[in-house]
Amino acid sequence: MDIEICTVGGYSEIGANMTAVRVGDEVVIFDMGFHIPSIIRLQEEETSKTDLTREQLINAGAVPDDSVIKKWKGKVKAIVLGHCHLDHIGAVPYLAERYKCPIYGSAYTIEVLKVTTRDDKVSIKQPLKVLNSNSKVKLSENLTLEFVHVTHSTPGTVFAILHTPKGAIIYGNDFKLDNTPTLGKKPNYKRLEEIGKKGVLALIVDALYSNLDIKTPSESVAKTLVNDVLLHTNNKGKLVIVTTFASQIARIKEVIEAAKKMKRKIVVLGRSMNKYITAAENIGLVNFTKDVELVKYGREVRSKLREIQKSPGEYLVICTGNQGEPRAILTRMAFGDLPYKFQGGDHVVYACKTIPAAINIANREVQENKLRQRGVRMFKDIHASGHLAREDHRDLIDLLNPKYLLPCQGDVTRLMPLAELGVEMGYKLGETVFVSRDGHFIMLE
Repeated sequence: MDIEICTVGGYSEIGANMTAVRVGDEVVIFDMGFHIPSIIRLQEEETSKTDLTREQLINAGAVPDDSVIKKWKGKVKAIVLGHCHLDHIGAVPYLAERYKCPIYGSAYTIEVLKVTTRDDKVSIKQPLKVLNSNSKVKLSENLTLEFVHVTHSTPGTVFAILHTPKGAIIYGNDFKLDNTPTLGKKPNYKRLEEIGKKGVLALIVDALYSNLDIKTPSESVAKTLVNDVLLHTNNKGKLVIVTTFASQIARIKEVIEAAKKMKRKIVVLGRSMNKYITAAENIGLVNFTKDVELVKYGREVRSKLREIQKSPGEYLVICTGNQGEPRAILTRMAFGDLPYKFQGGDHVVYACKTIPAAINIANREVQENKLRQRGVRMFKDIHASGHLAREDHRDLIDLLNPKYLLPCQGDVTRLMPLAELGVEMGYKLGETVFVSRDGHFIMLE
């Protein structure tokens, strides 16, 4: 039984993640994500992704080019989603209909997918199936899918493990090894060790920060930074805005807890924030709405900002815009497109890091310049990454001892440092560790 991997997307760029694994005459697809910079460009051109065909989205670079696996189309047994970030699940409504199979994800990932498709007025015809962390489902006589809990910057993140007659194939794209998370449990090391001892054929693993000679700090470190800025900086009489990723539910929880100690009215602005919080509340993960006012639509946002303008020192606002996205709440406030006029000394706290893509870096610079012109105090990089770094990679490889190593999540400059670590640990470049590109095939011996 031969095993072949197609690195469909996410191997020549950051985002548009998609990997297909063929085991004999059966195929499993892992992730179908957006290329976020391309989606932002479409928005800037006022082009709606829902108005474009699959081919137009592929040509725009917004979704993976899955035509490379057209010969596998009728063999796909499952589409598997490792977590809910849009660069991993965003393309599902636009690509998945080609494959007549169920879609598996954790409870939170599936709920985010449902909320997002309802909000975008798109549909998914395939059955959406929840597979809980640390559970298995038999896909066929030869294939079993298992989810093992791991940590990331959003809930419900898992290692997706495909058990085959030749050993386990582990898909771990976007995660960290957080031993003191602020929401949920630490990774299930015990089960990972068991799988490693039984035999791992291949590890497909997030290489985004494999060039950093560190262990990625815990989310508990980010919580300390959030508290230090919010509770121990003079913000009396000033509006405090915290911007972070909408899916960063743990970080939002930390900000809400601090805001309650500040005795501030907490307002969450924007549709994106509303989507992810609603999904988390729908599955009972959090109950933010008892302490927070969610303001979703444009007219309501404008009305609330006029109210905040009258007494800014009474409020803490949570919103998106941390990447400088042109249509996000914070950017529109910075440009004066929304009815709040910044006062000198208002605080903007970036509880995040800029994603290292050229369009994000440029957009953030423009946004920050506008905020400086308005006299805003900025607190940047109040954050702990959701991605593992080089020393985490080393520990994970030791734990799992895979026969083959496939770095993913980025272009060659992101993938090569992990390949070099593999060589350092005894792998052979081009034989047991592979630096691939989008649309390439790798046959596992």
